[in-house]
Amino acid sequence: MSVETIRLRGIVQGVGVRPTVARVARRLALEGWVRNDAEGVLVALAGSQAQRDAFVEQLVAELPPLARLSSVERRDDPAMVVDRGFTIVESEQGRPRTAVSPDAATCAECRAEVLDPLSRRYRYPFTNCTHCGPRFTIVTGVPYDRRRTTMAAFPRCAECQAEYDDESDRRYHAEPIACHRCGPRASLSRADGRASTWQPCSLLDDVDAVATLLERGEIVAIKALGGYHLCCDATHEGAVARLRERKRRPSKPFALMATDVAMIERFALISGLEREALTGPEAPIVLLDRRADGDVELAPGVAPGQRSLGFMLPSTPLHQIVLLRMRAPIVCTSGNRSEEPPCTEAGEARERLRGVADWYLDHDRPIAQRIDDSVARLSDGAVRVLRRARGYAPAPIALPPGFERAPRVLAMGAQWKGTVCLLQDGYAVLSQHLGDLDDLLTFTEWERTRAVLAQLYEHAPEVVAVDLHADYRSTQAGLAFAEERGLAVAGVQHHHAHVAACLAEHGVPRDTAPVLGITLDGLGLGDDGTLWGGEFLIAGYTSFTRVGTFKPVALLGGDLASEEPWRNLYAHLRAGMDWPEITCNFGDLELIHYLLSKPCSLLDQALASPALAPRASSCGRLFDAVAAAVGLHRERIDHEGQAASALEQAITPEALAEAIRGEIYPISVSRLGGEGLPCIEPLGMWRALLGDLIEGADRALIAARFHVALADAVVRLAIKVISARDDVSTVVLSGGVWQNRVLLELVAPRLRTAGLHVLVPRAVPMNDGGLALGEAVIAAARSLDEQQGTP
Repeated sequence: MSVETIRLRGIVQGVGVRPTVARVARRLALEGWVRNDAEGVLVALAGSQAQRDAFVEQLVAELPPLARLSSVERRDDPAMVVDRGFTIVESEQGRPRTAVSPDAATCAECRAEVLDPLSRRYRYPFTNCTHCGPRFTIVTGVPYDRRRTTMAAFPRCAECQAEYDDESDRRYHAEPIACHRCGPRASLSRADGRASTWQPCSLLDDVDAVATLLERGEIVAIKALGGYHLCCDATHEGAVARLRERKRRPSKPFALMATDVAMIERFALISGLEREALTGPEAPIVLLDRRADGDVELAPGVAPGQRSLGFMLPSTPLHQIVLLRMRAPIVCTSGNRSEEPPCTEAGEARERLRGVADWYLDHDRPIAQRIDDSVARLSDGAVRVLRRARGYAPAPIALPPGFERAPRVLAMGAQWKGTVCLLQDGYAVLSQHLGDLDDLLTFTEWERTRAVLAQLYEHAPEVVAVDLHADYRSTQAGLAFAEERGLAVAGVQHHHAHVAACLAEHGVPRDTAPVLGITLDGLGLGDDGTLWGGEFLIAGYTSFTRVGTFKPVALLGGDLASEEPWRNLYAHLRAGMDWPEITCNFGDLELIHYLLSKPCSLLDQALASPALAPRASSCGRLFDAVAAAVGLHRERIDHEGQAASALEQAITPEALAEAIRGEIYPISVSRLGGEGLPCIEPLGMWRALLGDLIEGADRALIAARFHVALADAVVRLAIKVISARDDVSTVVLSGGVWQNRVLLELVAPRLRTAGLHVLVPRAVPMNDGGLALGEAVIAAARSLDEQQGTP
């Protein structure tokens, strides 16, 4: 019989691929073996050509739900001899080249088992199989098997071992399986350290008792897959208010967890795509529109001033059991104080959450990798990941054609929404969302994650990619890392990285024609040393040309402008109007009286000083200014994007329809200084907007008119740029501002109607959480050009 080896690459370890291989091979009477190794899964097959062809066809058709094949490589090996029968053999180590699987939400079979009184895993909080359960959060090494996970401390009992060895069982070679007898256990305790028992709260167990505590208004810290959650009854106004005060989170919306989709539908509208996202193995938080006729029982403090709610379903049996008796959703937010990373261990939780939680629901399975919940939103016809974490990370991203010989790259990402990215062997591994690096604990976790991924993948970079901004902690760490090891450094412009990340996610080849990247965000350092944030770039992977921008406006007070929206309003009004015009035409407005209460003479002096008020072409700060004008978070924000988000949330469907039908605020497309770059100039919009305020126009209508006007200006400038070229037919929309669904859905369809191909990030965040991927592919493309002598 002929023998061949078959190499399976992709997400193929810890997801039931080996048992599936064995079942298919035995069904076809093939001999040989299958094993995990550092490159993925390797199969040796002995049989006829027809049998082996049938094996590949049937294997691809029967892959388990969590498996993702990136390639199948077949090679005849006549010298190989295999034993009779087909076996799963011991894993082989080596330099890892395979993917570490993301964690997966509990599958339907395991959920049913947890609820079945006749099952031996009835109410077992850590039930899992090859189709679901912990993966990345328990991994300590590869190839993936139990001894290289935090389940190594829990030897399987005889019954679990029998399931593990039974090829007809869905737990066949499922590494994390356990049961009440041999696996991890949950325990409930008081935060004040006093003795307690769960019996007064439940007739069943510790986990069930949590439901009673939540209904009584208690705050419970629950140890989940990748860290603790802080939970309370979402209908208990007092509990929600206490959680906000203790967590130091004044107004940022809380995530909610519901027992099932039916419960969510009492509060929010759910489309088919949103339902798929909620119930899929990734199980992210999905931002949903509130029902106008929905239940009003949620505490007002859950999502103040929001027309949307962030819902998720239980991703583990532990959460499933907690929620069984709940009649309403629970708040389920990260187990941390504001801006810190979530706690992962009992001692850490009791120290950092002292005074926040009333109770702790712990368990004794260690968390190897800290990870937060992912966030997604439906916009422009697709569910788009806004925070890539549990369920998605660190799934590999296959590099586009042309990157096959790319060097190993370590990309450090940006200052906010920190991530790192490893590039090697034709894949990019983008880390989970880690948070803002200006927090010391988050920065420490970012460095730890970088080291962990390097160890898991035995990644030895040849190039380090960093943002151009020298003050970013990620940039400073990257430069120090490269200097210490004598590595090459690639400085990457912030907005170019946004474009490249989207190109890479969509598999656009390295030698593709240039695209027009419209990158709208808060701030990024331009290659000319100025601050950018509303840019039109003709770009490929290696280079870009800036062909349009937003009118630069002073950041009054520097970094304070991102925290106090009134500063942006002041700067925008003074950028085009003097005080006599403002007071003559609009002096009766409350907002003008508000601005005049500020130290105007000092502010005007600051506006003339680049050191005190550097100019920036920031689209994000324009949104802040408009929000301040209509009275939204004018004085100060307490979390990033709060004012801009509130401006979007202020729009009603009726107001948007009226704005689309009516006259558009005049935003002009002119040239900087009369002869420079084409730019978006909002002065006419400001005069019209202030006029609407004088007329007493509704806030929702003003917000809608601004969005419609800005979308119109962006489309006009895009078409103006593209019409001057014959080599651009694709537009990339990326940067944090495009998280604004109203703006995206006003712009993207019009660009398509104009005959343009539009790319928008989906699986990789369009905000700074995706920048590390863009940095990595830009650095790789430049290196490849240098190798090939391309100028």
